[in-house]
Amino acid sequence: MKVEDKVRLLKLFDLYGNLLSKGQQEIMSCYLNNDFTISEIAVNLNVSRQAVNDSVTKGEKKLDSLEKKLRLCERIDYLEKKLESLENADKKEK
Repeated sequence: MKVEDKVRLLKLFDLYGNLLSKGQQEIMSCYLNNDFTISEIAVNLNVSRQAVNDSVTKGEKKLDSLEKKLRLCERIDYLEKKLESLENADKKEK
């Protein structure tokens, strides 16, 4: 997974993670926040690698689906850019 994709997924997980099932939350947290591999998560949770992989895939799809519907991450990014441009304009005036 590319760094940019992981950062995007981390943002989505921060925003929408509580809307996932408890099992998906645990697996996604290990995968994203703790940077565990699929195999490490499977061993720690005593489940198959396939189960972890399925959970990560479904969790990612659910997070993407929520973002498409709610667009909170998009709005936050827009507001951050707007704030940055206002701060830069304020610095130029001084």
